[in-house]
Amino acid sequence: MNEIRFVDTTLRDGQLSLWASNMRTDMMLPIGERLDRACFEAIEIMSSAFYKKCVRDLKEDPWERLRLMSKRIKKTPLRTIRSRSMLAFQISPPAITDLWLERLAANGISEARTSDPSNTASYWAEAVRAAQRVGLKTILNIIYSISPKHTDEYFVQKTRAAAKLDVYRICFKDPGGLLTPEATRRLMPLILREAKDKPVEFHTHCNTGLGALCCLEAIKLGITSINTAIPPLADASSNPSLFNVAMNARALGYPTAVDEEVLKPVRDHFTAIARQEHLPVGKPLEYDAFHPMHQVPGGMISNFRFQLAAIGKLDRLGAVLEEAARVRAELGYPIMVTPYSQFVGVQAAINVIVGERYKEVTDEMFLYALGFWGEEEAQSIEPNLRDRLLGRPRAKELARGKPPGTSLKEFREKFGGAGVSDDEAMLRYFAGVENVAAMNAAGTGRDFTGTKTPLLAFIATLAGRKKSRQIFIRKGNLTVRLEQRQRDGGSAKRTNPRQLLSTSPQ
Repeated sequence: MNEIRFVDTTLRDGQLSLWASNMRTDMMLPIGERLDRACFEAIEIMSSAFYKKCVRDLKEDPWERLRLMSKRIKKTPLRTIRSRSMLAFQISPPAITDLWLERLAANGISEARTSDPSNTASYWAEAVRAAQRVGLKTILNIIYSISPKHTDEYFVQKTRAAAKLDVYRICFKDPGGLLTPEATRRLMPLILREAKDKPVEFHTHCNTGLGALCCLEAIKLGITSINTAIPPLADASSNPSLFNVAMNARALGYPTAVDEEVLKPVRDHFTAIARQEHLPVGKPLEYDAFHPMHQVPGGMISNFRFQLAAIGKLDRLGAVLEEAARVRAELGYPIMVTPYSQFVGVQAAINVIVGERYKEVTDEMFLYALGFWGEEEAQSIEPNLRDRLLGRPRAKELARGKPPGTSLKEFREKFGGAGVSDDEAMLRYFAGVENVAAMNAAGTGRDFTGTKTPLLAFIATLAGRKKSRQIFIRKGNLTVRLEQRQRDGGSAKRTNPRQLLSTSPQ
């Protein structure tokens, strides 16, 4: 049987899906060398979505993250992902995209997994050429979706177009966790047939609890490369667990090319961080039949809950999701990935909260109707809605604007200057000049004592037991004692577990 190999998504899709990109560089560094020794085909580590988050919220330089990690991951290719939009809701000028790719290659990236939110072949070709110019290999995503227009023949045609391009690999990508085992059995033979000599990767999520099962179906049908994450950054809305998929593949008789023993401390490391930093732990989900109907990504649903609760309308969440399905249909069934999922979801929320459909409309919706994201997208809108949108004064105002066409010289003049490197200019483009200045003023990040954290987390748990006055832990010749001490006239006061730690040889 074919050997099954894995691409690791823990540092990119895993933390994006479950930790809202809050994984700091110092959390990654202790496990870099272990990831490199695990025999992965590639390790995803970067996305254009990370730059603003790193700079503004984490006060970290993402370029420095890449440089530090590439010193620890020397054998395994490092990947970025990219799409038509670098700045979420804006299409970046080609000169800026080219510079970004150049700086990614210079800082340690060797592969780019590339998407287009509409699976547009002309954009694919352009993106492949741009990556080749700077020496990056392209893994081309064919994004799965469910709608009347996303038929089996649709994916056959898209795979056929992808296979004609000079790409390193093709990835059948299910970012919404929409695949079922039945759909996987139906589609995988078609995808593999049309891919011809191009290797095919399989990428899915676990939103409906079926991700791991779909991986096994794909393996049985001939897929040999699976995208997985390491717990606790697997399952839930993330990718399937490496340990689970590898175990089940072996149970079916397939050998696996991954060193799970070297990865178990990675699992323990991130589990300890999740406890210490109060971050979510991915768990398998029950099947949700409503999810394929609205297809709103899990991260957006979390944001809806927060924002609706803030205005006292949390009870309207179900109505917002139902409205999202309706808006998506009226827009011609765009694939629910960035930025289209945001266009649909935000408009749906506005429709529900305002109480009248399309009384208020976002600029992104107007631009979509104007063909800013492609004429095919604009023409797919329900005709009455399109006429209604294009008849608004704001649409006519936006129609007079010009698509961005900044040259490299203009970019450097706006975001660079004396003593400003292209790396810093790119950070300014992604996050803003003020946020980059604040990041630089914050200095370097702290050291994260990852190897000590599991013990400290365990001790903290024991120290929280209210009924225990003393706890002894013995292993070999070492004894650890935790106790509650009497202070202030005999009253017991719980103290920091670090202060209660004492060891003595026996």
